[in-house]
Amino acid sequence: MSRQQESSPTHSEGFVCIQCGRPVPPTQNGTAHRNHCPHCLTSRHVDIRPGDRRAGCRSSMSPIAVSVTGKTEWSIIHRCDRCGIMKSNRIAGDDDEAVLLALAVGPLSRLPFPVESISQSKRASERGRGGV
Repeated sequence: MSRQQESSPTHSEGFVCIQCGRPVPPTQNGTAHRNHCPHCLTSRHVDIRPGDRRAGCRSSMSPIAVSVTGKTEWSIIHRCDRCGIMKSNRIAGDDDEAVLLALAVGPLSRLPFPVESISQSKRASERGRGGV
């Protein structure tokens, strides 16, 4: 592994993704501190505060969810694969939209109950209120 890959990226440098191995360009498109891969959305636990690169962990951080604030501000929720800390990172303009969408709808494909129970529950509720 080269020295460049082992060092922590700064917000003005590109880097190679710790997960997919693809090159990641320097900061651009809506983020001040590039901290995740636009291809697979994986990050690396390098910051205590955004941009400081002072965290000692250095493990990969898996994207686990998205968060939406306001009407249009999306963030990726990452969880460190080693220490478990969770961080929120704003999406960047060059993030893969299909991967973002898959992350956002993922919980709907893993419901903790059978989908059929929703319609059965609705019918039972309507019968209880005198509906059909």
